[in-house]
Amino acid sequence: MLSPKSAETVRATLPAVSGAIDEITTLFYEKLFAAHPELLRDLFNRGNQANGSQRQALAGSLATFARHLLDHPDSRPDAMLARIAHKHASLGVREDQYPVVREHLFAAIAEVLGEAVTDDVVRAWDEVYWLMAHALIAVEKRLLREAGVRVGAVWRPYRVAGRVQETDEVATFLLRPADGAPVPAPRPGQYVSVQVQLPDGARQIRQYSLSGQPDGGLQISVKRVTAGGPSGAPAGEVSGYLHTQVHGGETLYVSPPFGDVVLSDDGDGPLLLASAGIGCTPMVGMLAHLAATGSRRRIITAHADRSPATHPFRTDLRRLTGKLADATAELWYEEGAGVEAEGAGRETGGVADAVDEVDAVTVRSGLMDLTRLAIPAGTTAYLCGPVPFMKAVRAQLLDSGVPFAAIHYEVFGPDLGL
Repeated sequence: MLSPKSAETVRATLPAVSGAIDEITTLFYEKLFAAHPELLRDLFNRGNQANGSQRQALAGSLATFARHLLDHPDSRPDAMLARIAHKHASLGVREDQYPVVREHLFAAIAEVLGEAVTDDVVRAWDEVYWLMAHALIAVEKRLLREAGVRVGAVWRPYRVAGRVQETDEVATFLLRPADGAPVPAPRPGQYVSVQVQLPDGARQIRQYSLSGQPDGGLQISVKRVTAGGPSGAPAGEVSGYLHTQVHGGETLYVSPPFGDVVLSDDGDGPLLLASAGIGCTPMVGMLAHLAATGSRRRIITAHADRSPATHPFRTDLRRLTGKLADATAELWYEEGAGVEAEGAGRETGGVADAVDEVDAVTVRSGLMDLTRLAIPAGTTAYLCGPVPFMKAVRAQLLDSGVPFAAIHYEVFGPDLGL
């Protein structure tokens, strides 16, 4: 809880800070990396720094936390804090790095806002920062204890025991602990961080959802990020390295599983797993868990992709759906749906809308439209894919009567919010 005086000052200055937050965070990172180049080399995602998404994420979280303290003084935004803490824990963020961030962040605030940053303003925003920092530190320590690792010792060597090329763009890597000891037990939907040393010596880190848990190992599936696209984003350094340099037998350094968007084992209500593109990785992990435990819940798996050829785990989706007592799969393809539909069984509306009565798979053309489905009352939904996709799907679910609290989502990359 903010002290009354600090709350008054933060309320008065929040519009100015929020209005300049992009400039503040840009300057903050410049100062931080000038003083600590090792952080950009070995901790922060250089691609996200190049395209600005990491700066946007920091701006959003700081402003959101301050606004929550003002609007809800007797509570904290625990959902936001949990998401950040899971990511920090998987990256190996340490408590002693928080004062470093504070130093350069406040230097940037003072430089951007100038004389408006009085001693009272500094004290008030310092209180905001440390309330957020201490809350994160406490959660991160708890997560590390639960994972059975010491602070600063999250990395464990894994041997690449196998590789499967799912599509032209997606490869699956089977990882087994190099020491032969048991792997930590993940929850369906979690991810691990993978650290690789690139040719320039940088130890870059990326987080990948677990697409399965084979006996004695972990399984990640990686889409190669190519340069270009609407945002002109750079090519993915780590995904490119994994695709071109890792074929089996290599050693990668991997964190324990983390992630707050997980499949709950509580209850027996209906489930909807909706994904697009590589967002299917946590969903296929959830589906595999449900099949392995013999779930009898009503399960709808919905996936959208460019074409059947670009759809990772297309065969696995059919196989796992067929193993479940009450599951169906709904597929949307922007192109090539007719080819998939030809093998899907009885046509129900032309080649672009076909149902396989055995596998309970429906194939449609175009973009995902969940308003075409009968969403059961009491459904809990999990979403993963590009943010525009998740915004559209969430709107469809809300229109279908699914409450906001029952819709969970996972974002690949900095969470800019929905």
